[in-house]
Amino acid sequence: MEERRRNKRIGLSSKLLIKRLDAEGAAKEVDIDVVDVSKTGVGFLCSEALEIGAVYEASLTIWTKEVIHAFLEIVRIEKKDDNIFSYGSIFIGMSEIEASRIETYSTIETMEV
Repeated sequence: MEERRRNKRIGLSSKLLIKRLDAEGAAKEVDIDVVDVSKTGVGFLCSEALEIGAVYEASLTIWTKEVIHAFLEIVRIEKKDDNIFSYGSIFIGMSEIEASRIETYSTIETMEV
């Protein structure tokens, strides 16, 4: 498979709470397992069926225990098992300061390997 990522992806042990923004009705928070993250996006596993192209609000807990508030657009969906989906998403409107926090972690992680 051809690598299409613009930035190096890193694994990050964390959770996101997601609420869909572009749909009417009550917001539903969903826990997801982060697989990898870069300054431009995040890959994660989730048992909920999300929609490609949909934008969700997220709170990403990073390695320093800080929470980064972000908006994610789903760009890839792959069904893993009956109840698990793998998602690829890009950050929408993330500030450069918050993106640099993720990039800093990536640099440190690379130096330790």
